[in-house]
This record gives sequence, C-alpha cells and structure tokens, in this order.
Amino acid sequence: MTAGQTASLSGRAVRVASAGFAGYALGSVLASGIVSKIAARLSGAEVDLRTAGSGNPGAANAIAHLGKRWGIAILAGDMAKGAAAAQIGRILAGDAGAYLAATTAVAGHCFPLWSRFRGGKGVAASAGTTLVCFPVYVPIDVGLVAVSWAASRHAAVATIAASAAFVVAAWTWHRRGLGNAWGPKPTAGLPLYALATSSLLGYKFWAGRKR
Repeated sequence: MTAGQTASLSGRAVRVASAGFAGYALGSVLASGIVSKIAARLSGAEVDLRTAGSGNPGAANAIAHLGKRWGIAILAGDMAKGAAAAQIGRILAGDAGAYLAATTAVAGHCFPLWSRFRGGKGVAASAGTTLVCFPVYVPIDVGLVAVSWAASRHAAVATIAASAAFVVAAWTWHRRGLGNAWGPKPTAGLPLYALATSSLLGYKFWAGRKR
C-alpha cells in the first residue's frame, strides 16, 4: 500500500469517526429539555419529564404533563435532529457516515452523556433518521405501526413489531440492491443500522417495563 493510499484510508477513517461523534452529540440534545424550559417560562410551572409520569422525556409523556402542542413540538424536534444527524454524517463520510451517524444519534438520544445517560426511548429520533437513511420504507413503516397499534393498543408492542419488520426489510433491500429513493445506497450499513437502532428501542421499552 502506497503512502497516498494509507493517507486516504486514514482520512476516511477520521471522517467516519467524525460522523459517528457528530451523530451522538446531536442525538444527545433532547428536545424535551429545550421545550420544557420554554413551556416553564410561559406557564411559570416547570415539569421534569424524567420524574413525571412514565419518566420518559418524550412526546407521549409531554402531552400528558405539558399539553398537546408541547408534545408535538418535542416529537418534531426529536425527528428533526435524527434526520439532521444522518444528513450531517452523509456529508462528512458518505453513505457509511449516514448510517453510522443515524445509529449514534439514536444511541445519544437513548443514553445522553450529559444527562447521566437518562434519555428517551428513541422512537422519534429513529423515525427522523429513517427519513434520510431508508426513505423508501417510510410509508411501509408508518402503515405497520398503525396496524400494530390498532391490533394491540400498546405502544411497546407496536414499536417492537415495526422494528422487527424494519430489520427484515433493511436486510432484503441490501441483499437485493433495491432502490432507496433519495437515501444512501443499501449497503451492509443499512441492515446494521436497522438492527442497532431497533435493538436500542427494544431495550429501552424493556427497561421501561421494569420501572
């Protein structure tokens, strides 16, 4: 291997690592923390979603304790940061960077370092990354979640069922080389990203049941 090839590989490794770090850093900024502070300033009553209700700093818990509009704001914020993290990763390191940054963004949301690793369940953040990493599957994913929810009326069941289908679909797209709309090529990174993020969501729901 020539010195130029070595430098090129080293530079790519740095870019991929940077994508992973950027994804985690952005993912660990919880929309609930920002929205809760804004809501507190306007209403004069501060609510810590980590201790209120289910203890999950996500949209559903926010709707219950802050109101619908604040919950929707948190949902939109977490989806936006997931999409932004994946896109930043893609800019930094191409398709591999997109998949890695998307994965670390969900990990950052679930286990944020500066919040003592007490984060949300990652559903909205994961949905945001899907808009960038697996856009062609988004309508199918939404449909599966709706059907699972209608059948079970249980968020955990609906999420886990949809996540399992998500992993299978990602593997199928990769193996068959199917089109991915504006998303990155369905390399091995796609099923790895799907498996990693689905595992994080599954763990958070499982851990939540033990509370």
